[in-house]
Amino acid sequence: MARMKFLCDSDRCIECNACVTACKNENEVPWGINRRRVVTINDGKPGERSISMACMHCTDAPCQAVCPVDCFYTTADHIVLHDKDLCIGCGYCFYACPFGAPQYPKVGNFGGRGKMDKCTYCAGGPQADNSAAEQAQYGANRIAEGKLPLCAEMCSTKALLAGDGDIIASIYKERVQTRGYGAGAWGWRTAYRETVGA
Repeated sequence: MARMKFLCDSDRCIECNACVTACKNENEVPWGINRRRVVTINDGKPGERSISMACMHCTDAPCQAVCPVDCFYTTADHIVLHDKDLCIGCGYCFYACPFGAPQYPKVGNFGGRGKMDKCTYCAGGPQADNSAAEQAQYGANRIAEGKLPLCAEMCSTKALLAGDGDIIASIYKERVQTRGYGAGAWGWRTAYRETVGA
């Protein structure tokens, strides 16, 4: 079975926010919530990089580990989903996630902020595939239709890749080899103190 993953190529991301807009429109995400966002580092300076961020559908998801009511579950495709009917809105997942994926739908005092919302990888929720109830709570189920998440399909520069992790890794590896420098991943030289061409 495929292990579905996201990968954002920071050398290609132009911070157009098409992925953010596509996600909000396709899934009818409430105002104030962005299941996907574009983060820019060194904005306006040399070395500026942008990366599209959402739930990374972790193999050992910290949100799933800390949930006291076990409302997170992993599908056969290794997509981490969230059952809003079980969620109590405690916020543990909000603090556990290093990517800031789970979010409260409302602003207010604790207990009045509602149940958590997160990226579904366009795979819907626990209801019947493509049912009205699933659409209302979780948005589109493009995976059941044999499609990829719309955020990746709408990326004009193909910086945001989605699909089987092995295929995505091979695409990224080919891009890096074509560029002609080392590991190629942004931040590699800083982390490992290597120069371009090493």
